[in-house]
Amino acid sequence: MLEPTTHTTNTGRTMLAIRDLHAWYGESHVLQGINLEVKAGECVTLLGRNGAGRTSTLRAILGLVGKRTGSIQVAGQQTIAMPTHRIARLGIGYCPEERGIYASLTAEENLLLLPRVGEGGMSLEQIYATFPNLKERAHSPGTRLSGGEQQMLAMARILRTGANLLLLDEITEGLAPVIVQKLGQVIRELKAQGFTIVLVEQNFRFAKHLADRHYVVEHGQVVEVIERRDVETRQERLTELLGI
Repeated sequence: MLEPTTHTTNTGRTMLAIRDLHAWYGESHVLQGINLEVKAGECVTLLGRNGAGRTSTLRAILGLVGKRTGSIQVAGQQTIAMPTHRIARLGIGYCPEERGIYASLTAEENLLLLPRVGEGGMSLEQIYATFPNLKERAHSPGTRLSGGEQQMLAMARILRTGANLLLLDEITEGLAPVIVQKLGQVIRELKAQGFTIVLVEQNFRFAKHLADRHYVVEHGQVVEVIERRDVETRQERLTELLGI
């Protein structure tokens, strides 16, 4: 179980607001008018087929694309013209699909070599209480961690930074069911503590009970927004859009 941290949030205020977001990689126009809003303490998903623009949306939030236009506000602050290092210091933690851990360092060294982007980052003791596997493998290099342990480490790293807006990209991909179940438990507990979460996920069975709202992305646009209470009645539409 997650132990209490000093992290607090004003639930109900808008943490992330995106309006008419366009983004390019070189000449490739990958986002074509994304609109979404996330309140503090909410978890939302970005659903869609591969290549729909879900990961590009996360990258665009952080300025990790060639060009972007439109409006992105983080806790009321306009970030569309900010460089990535300034955006991150608004309290954003990014867990990329490729995880991004330092393979030559131990698990604990990975957790210690981090910048602070906000107040209330978890202590090592809290991290180890949340992810007991990492405590057992604290002195193992990243190359010797299993896929599940690497994913836990990637998530633990951003929780150490003090980030309160978490961007999580395909965190369950290729992992054993027991690890997927553990990650779902962690997300529920983070949400209960007031963290705001944007989750890109291909595994809809995993995501559907975690999120307050689902944004379906297709060809770089949000084509459907489905509230959690409406998931069952909109299942046919979801199946059509996602091919599940």
